[in-house]
Amino acid sequence: MKVVGHFINGETCTPKGRMQEVFNPATGEAEKLVVLASKQTVNEAITCAENAFPAWRNTPASKRARVMFAFKALLEKHADDIVALIGAEHGKISHDAAGELQRGIENVEFACAAPQLLKGEHSKNVGPNIDAWSEYQPLGVVSGITPFNFPAMVPLWMFPLAIVCGNTFVLKPSERDPSCAIFLAKLLKEAGLPDGVFNVVNGDKEAVDCLLEDARIKAVSFVGSTPIAEYIYTQANANGKRCQALGGAKNHAIVMPDADIDNAVNQLLGAAFGSSGERCMALSVVLAVGDDIADIMVDKLQSAMTSLKVGAYEDASNDFGPLITLQHKEKVEGYISSAAEEGASILVDGRNPHVDGFENGFFLGATLIDKVTPKMASYQAEIFGPVLQVMRVKNMEEAMALIDEHEYGNGTCIFTRDGEAARYFSDHIQVGMVGINVPLPVPVSYHSFGGWKRSLFGDLHAYGPDGVRFYTKRKTITQRWPSSTIREGVSFSFPS
Repeated sequence: MKVVGHFINGETCTPKGRMQEVFNPATGEAEKLVVLASKQTVNEAITCAENAFPAWRNTPASKRARVMFAFKALLEKHADDIVALIGAEHGKISHDAAGELQRGIENVEFACAAPQLLKGEHSKNVGPNIDAWSEYQPLGVVSGITPFNFPAMVPLWMFPLAIVCGNTFVLKPSERDPSCAIFLAKLLKEAGLPDGVFNVVNGDKEAVDCLLEDARIKAVSFVGSTPIAEYIYTQANANGKRCQALGGAKNHAIVMPDADIDNAVNQLLGAAFGSSGERCMALSVVLAVGDDIADIMVDKLQSAMTSLKVGAYEDASNDFGPLITLQHKEKVEGYISSAAEEGASILVDGRNPHVDGFENGFFLGATLIDKVTPKMASYQAEIFGPVLQVMRVKNMEEAMALIDEHEYGNGTCIFTRDGEAARYFSDHIQVGMVGINVPLPVPVSYHSFGGWKRSLFGDLHAYGPDGVRFYTKRKTITQRWPSSTIREGVSFSFPS
């Protein structure tokens, strides 16, 4: 059985130690083993990153950007290999995995603009013969802790920008699908990145805690569930680190009576069931304004869902694949059962689908639940599976109140033809990412990604302009060259 290790100081390594099985979720079988990093291994990675920092920090931004240009070309050249790795370990269908990779590549493109992004500000003669300027300097060794659901894209949110800003990086990817990160590390080396600048340690909580406790780590980026995000943020702050920790979500879509219902249904299907709902931007709740539009929408959803295909990643005709583990599949099924027990109507039941040739896979079909209420456990929780819930409300104000009252505030959208309603919604809703007739309002690479409330712990969002600020610290310099002919006496007043 293949063993996945680590990538430290430009080389792969597989030290002895604890191991964990890596499953192919489509077959339900363990096909690899991943080495779980010990404290000694994490310490080695941090030391290598620390040693590489001085030279990399002083490398001109233009040269750092050239590495990213080369890296982008290699990502595109090896796209099929990366997509296959994502499919085999995560289960994502090939076309969905290709889309994930493309969004990651767009963040590399943004990082290629480092010489422009890192330009400071300059003011001449702020006082007599006094000039002032600011510049953005790297932090040092920084780290990223990334989730299973986007093994390529989320790491690419982090390390390209951190590295191009002059930092060195230690990545701890999910131990459930570890191979993609190792592959990316090898491509970075091929692109010309010096050894030690980027390191990958696979592991579990032991590795995470090492990163959080080591004083040499100056910043931590995290994406995952809210309980873990809160833990990461609390521990990182307690140890004096900068931290951005992106947590869970419960994303609502409001469907207004004037919406283009056929378009809304098509958009809802993709946003709810793409990637098996294992997205922090998945639309999991529809707030239908009025029973008339709700009945029409539910009928159209039921009809459309009969043609959805769940299956293995190799078959591009499939719409979505399996869930990541058997345990997670059982957890999602539990939420479906609880909704029924609490009085909701299961209109389309995706439990126990039959997938020819993959009978032991962790598959769950598309599920539609109507007449959900706010107190139901399935509504309060982030289900993270192919489950779409429908709630019926009287008006937009009631719908917005439900969204605002929920603990999560990651993404939301509204389907309407009414510009006034859309403008009011986007201006007043307490959510970080908003779509108007756009069901997955994931910002492009030159904006920044992040939610509100308990969907984000920290002040700065991921990638884009906020990413530059997160991975750098501002230094402001005030300079004066005194005249050789003018001498000033001592002054005890505050300078003005």
